[in-house]
Amino acid sequence: MEILKRELITTEDGSHTLYLPELNEHYHSIHGAVQESILVFIRNGLAFCKEDPADIFEIGFGTGLNALLSCIHCTDNKRKVNYFSIEKYPLDNSIINSLNHSGFAGENGGQIFKKIQNSGWGKMEVINDYFSLKKIELDLTKEIPEGKYHIIYFDAFGPDKQPEMWTSEIFEKIASIALPGGILVTYSAKGDVKRALKLNGFKVELLPGPPGKREMIRAIKM
Repeated sequence: MEILKRELITTEDGSHTLYLPELNEHYHSIHGAVQESILVFIRNGLAFCKEDPADIFEIGFGTGLNALLSCIHCTDNKRKVNYFSIEKYPLDNSIINSLNHSGFAGENGGQIFKKIQNSGWGKMEVINDYFSLKKIELDLTKEIPEGKYHIIYFDAFGPDKQPEMWTSEIFEKIASIALPGGILVTYSAKGDVKRALKLNGFKVELLPGPPGKREMIRAIKM
Protein backbone atom coordinates (compact mmCIF):
# COMPACT_ATOMS: atom_id res chain seq x y z
CA MET A 1 0.00 0.00 0.00
CA GLU A 2 1.39 3.39 -1.03
CA ILE A 3 0.10 6.35 0.93
CA LEU A 4 -0.28 9.31 -1.42
CA LYS A 5 -1.99 12.10 0.49
CA ARG A 6 -1.38 13.58 3.95
CA GLU A 7 -3.23 16.52 5.43
CA LEU A 8 -1.85 18.74 8.21
CA ILE A 9 -4.09 18.78 11.31
CA THR A 10 -3.79 20.80 14.53
CA THR A 11 -4.61 18.63 17.56
CA GLU A 12 -6.22 19.78 20.79
CA ASP A 13 -2.94 20.65 22.53
CA GLY A 14 -1.91 22.85 19.59
CA SER A 15 0.62 20.42 18.13
CA HIS A 16 0.41 19.14 14.58
CA THR A 17 -0.30 15.69 13.26
CA LEU A 18 -0.99 14.28 9.81
CA TYR A 19 -4.25 12.80 8.53
CA LEU A 20 -4.29 10.01 5.95
CA PRO A 21 -7.56 10.03 3.97
CA GLU A 22 -6.85 6.61 2.42
CA LEU A 23 -6.80 5.03 5.87
CA ASN A 24 -9.02 7.52 7.67
CA GLU A 25 -6.23 7.58 10.24
CA HIS A 26 -4.04 10.14 12.04
CA TYR A 27 -0.34 9.80 12.88
CA HIS A 28 -1.07 10.90 16.47
CA SER A 29 -4.02 11.45 18.76
CA ILE A 30 -6.28 14.33 17.70
CA HIS A 31 -6.67 15.02 21.45
CA GLY A 32 -3.02 16.12 21.59
CA ALA A 33 -0.08 14.74 19.61
CA VAL A 34 2.59 15.93 22.04
CA GLN A 35 0.56 14.94 25.12
CA GLU A 36 0.17 11.42 23.75
CA SER A 37 3.84 11.01 22.90
CA ILE A 38 5.03 12.30 26.27
CA LEU A 39 2.72 10.05 28.29
CA VAL A 40 2.98 6.83 26.28
CA PHE A 41 6.58 6.82 25.13
CA ILE A 42 8.56 9.24 27.31
CA ARG A 43 6.99 8.99 30.76
CA ASN A 44 5.92 5.33 30.66
CA GLY A 45 8.78 4.09 28.48
CA LEU A 46 12.02 6.05 28.47
CA ALA A 47 11.71 7.60 31.94
CA PHE A 48 10.62 4.24 33.38
CA CYS A 49 13.74 2.49 32.06
CA LYS A 50 16.82 2.78 34.28
CA GLU A 51 19.41 1.67 31.71
CA ASP A 52 22.09 4.23 30.83
CA PRO A 53 22.97 4.13 28.03
CA ALA A 54 19.70 2.73 26.73
CA ASP A 55 18.98 1.34 23.28
CA ILE A 56 15.53 2.21 21.89
CA PHE A 57 13.82 0.60 18.90
CA GLU A 58 10.86 2.49 17.43
CA ILE A 59 8.29 0.98 15.09
CA GLY A 60 7.08 3.97 13.07
CA PHE A 61 9.41 6.99 12.81
CA GLY A 62 6.53 8.96 11.27
CA THR A 63 6.97 12.69 11.81
CA GLY A 64 9.92 12.23 14.19
CA LEU A 65 7.98 13.51 17.20
CA ASN A 66 8.92 10.61 19.49
CA ALA A 67 12.58 10.94 18.52
CA LEU A 68 12.52 14.68 19.19
CA LEU A 69 10.92 14.37 22.62
CA SER A 70 13.23 11.48 23.53
CA CYS A 71 16.27 13.55 22.61
CA ILE A 72 15.03 16.48 24.71
CA HIS A 73 14.39 14.17 27.68
CA CYS A 74 17.84 12.61 27.41
CA THR A 75 19.54 15.97 27.11
CA ASP A 76 17.66 17.44 30.07
CA ASN A 77 18.41 14.39 32.22
CA LYS A 78 21.96 13.84 30.95
CA ARG A 79 21.47 10.20 30.01
CA LYS A 80 22.58 8.55 26.80
CA VAL A 81 20.33 6.83 24.26
CA ASN A 82 20.98 5.05 21.00
CA TYR A 83 17.75 5.38 19.02
CA PHE A 84 16.87 3.07 16.13
CA SER A 85 13.69 3.82 14.20
CA ILE A 86 12.10 2.02 11.27
CA GLU A 87 9.76 3.58 8.73
CA LYS A 88 8.20 2.10 5.58
CA TYR A 89 6.97 5.45 4.20
CA PRO A 90 9.46 8.27 4.96
CA LEU A 91 7.95 11.74 4.72
CA ASP A 92 8.99 14.41 2.21
CA ASN A 93 10.84 17.46 3.49
CA SER A 94 7.95 19.68 2.38
CA ILE A 95 5.70 17.92 4.89
CA ILE A 96 8.34 17.85 7.65
CA ASN A 97 8.96 21.58 7.31
CA SER A 98 5.27 22.34 7.87
CA LEU A 99 5.16 20.67 11.31
CA ASN A 100 5.30 22.68 14.55
CA HIS A 101 6.75 19.91 16.74
CA SER A 102 9.87 21.91 17.60
CA GLY A 103 7.75 24.59 19.26
CA PHE A 104 6.94 22.08 22.00
CA ALA A 105 10.55 21.06 22.65
CA GLY A 106 12.18 24.04 24.37
CA GLU A 107 14.61 26.66 23.13
CA ASN A 108 16.82 24.14 21.31
CA GLY A 109 13.88 22.21 19.87
CA GLY A 110 14.15 23.71 16.40
CA GLN A 111 17.84 22.92 16.04
CA ILE A 112 17.42 19.36 17.33
CA PHE A 113 14.37 18.66 15.16
CA LYS A 114 16.25 19.86 12.09
CA LYS A 115 19.23 17.62 12.87
CA ILE A 116 16.93 14.63 13.39
CA GLN A 117 15.14 15.21 10.10
CA ASN A 118 18.33 15.93 8.15
CA SER A 119 20.12 12.83 9.43
CA GLY A 120 20.72 10.21 6.77
CA TRP A 121 18.90 6.91 6.49
CA GLY A 122 20.73 3.67 7.22
CA LYS A 123 23.58 5.09 9.31
CA MET A 124 24.04 6.15 12.92
CA GLU A 125 24.10 9.92 13.34
CA VAL A 126 25.16 11.80 16.49
CA ILE A 127 22.48 14.39 17.24
CA ASN A 128 24.17 15.62 20.44
CA ASP A 129 26.25 14.30 23.34
CA TYR A 130 23.32 12.28 24.69
CA PHE A 131 21.38 11.11 21.64
CA SER A 132 22.39 9.13 18.57
CA LEU A 133 19.91 8.16 15.86
CA LYS A 134 19.73 5.56 13.11
CA LYS A 135 16.73 5.78 10.78
CA ILE A 136 16.02 2.60 8.84
CA GLU A 137 13.71 2.03 5.87
CA LEU A 138 12.27 -1.37 6.74
CA ASP A 139 9.03 -3.34 6.31
CA LEU A 140 8.47 -5.22 9.56
CA THR A 141 5.96 -7.56 7.90
CA LYS A 142 8.72 -8.87 5.62
CA GLU A 143 11.97 -8.43 7.57
CA ILE A 144 13.38 -9.17 11.03
CA PRO A 145 15.23 -6.24 12.64
CA GLU A 146 18.77 -6.60 13.93
CA GLY A 147 20.06 -5.86 17.42
CA LYS A 148 18.81 -6.09 21.02
CA TYR A 149 16.98 -3.29 22.80
CA HIS A 150 16.01 -2.06 26.26
CA ILE A 151 12.92 -0.15 25.08
CA ILE A 152 10.48 -0.70 22.23
CA TYR A 153 8.25 2.15 21.07
CA PHE A 154 5.40 0.45 19.20
CA ASP A 155 3.83 3.32 17.26
CA ALA A 156 2.37 1.74 14.13
CA PHE A 157 -0.97 2.89 12.74
CA GLY A 158 -3.92 1.50 14.71
CA PRO A 159 -4.91 -2.19 14.71
CA ASP A 160 -8.16 -1.40 12.89
CA LYS A 161 -6.34 0.45 10.10
CA GLN A 162 -3.15 -1.58 9.74
CA PRO A 163 -3.95 -5.03 11.22
CA GLU A 164 -0.94 -6.69 9.60
CA MET A 165 1.29 -4.76 12.03
CA TRP A 166 -0.42 -6.09 15.16
CA THR A 167 -0.27 -9.86 14.63
CA SER A 168 1.34 -12.47 16.84
CA GLU A 169 3.98 -12.93 14.12
CA ILE A 170 4.97 -9.28 14.39
CA PHE A 171 5.22 -9.45 18.17
CA GLU A 172 7.31 -12.61 17.82
CA LYS A 173 9.81 -10.54 15.83
CA ILE A 174 9.69 -7.82 18.48
CA ALA A 175 10.22 -10.37 21.25
CA SER A 176 13.34 -11.60 19.45
CA ILE A 177 15.00 -8.17 19.69
CA ALA A 178 13.82 -7.23 23.20
CA LEU A 179 16.36 -7.78 25.98
CA PRO A 180 15.21 -9.63 29.13
CA GLY A 181 13.45 -6.99 31.21
CA GLY A 182 13.01 -4.87 28.10
CA ILE A 183 10.06 -2.49 28.01
CA LEU A 184 7.48 -2.21 25.23
CA VAL A 185 5.04 0.70 25.27
CA THR A 186 2.14 1.37 22.93
CA TYR A 187 -0.98 3.51 22.90
CA SER A 188 -3.20 0.51 22.13
CA ALA A 189 -4.83 -1.62 24.83
CA LYS A 190 -6.89 -3.95 22.64
CA GLY A 191 -7.44 -7.50 23.83
CA ASP A 192 -5.81 -9.04 20.75
CA VAL A 193 -2.68 -6.96 21.35
CA LYS A 194 -2.48 -8.02 24.99
CA ARG A 195 -2.89 -11.68 24.05
CA ALA A 196 -0.26 -11.50 21.30
CA LEU A 197 2.24 -9.91 23.69
CA LYS A 198 1.60 -12.51 26.40
CA LEU A 199 1.93 -15.32 23.86
CA ASN A 200 5.38 -14.01 22.94
CA GLY A 201 6.82 -13.76 26.44
CA PHE A 202 5.76 -10.33 27.68
CA LYS A 203 4.15 -9.48 31.01
CA VAL A 204 1.43 -6.97 30.19
CA GLU A 205 0.43 -4.02 32.36
CA LEU A 206 -2.44 -1.63 31.65
CA LEU A 207 -1.82 2.03 32.50
CA PRO A 208 -4.02 5.13 32.24
CA GLY A 209 -3.97 6.30 28.63
CA PRO A 210 -3.52 9.76 27.13
CA PRO A 211 -6.51 12.05 26.51
CA GLY A 212 -9.04 10.20 24.40
CA LYS A 213 -7.88 6.73 25.46
CA ARG A 214 -8.83 5.00 28.70
CA GLU A 215 -5.80 2.71 28.82
CA MET A 216 -2.44 1.97 27.23
CA ILE A 217 -0.03 -0.97 27.42
CA ARG A 218 3.38 -1.29 29.01
CA ALA A 219 4.80 -4.79 28.61
CA ILE A 220 7.98 -6.28 30.08
CA LYS A 221 9.94 -9.05 28.31
CA MET A 222 10.30 -11.99 30.65
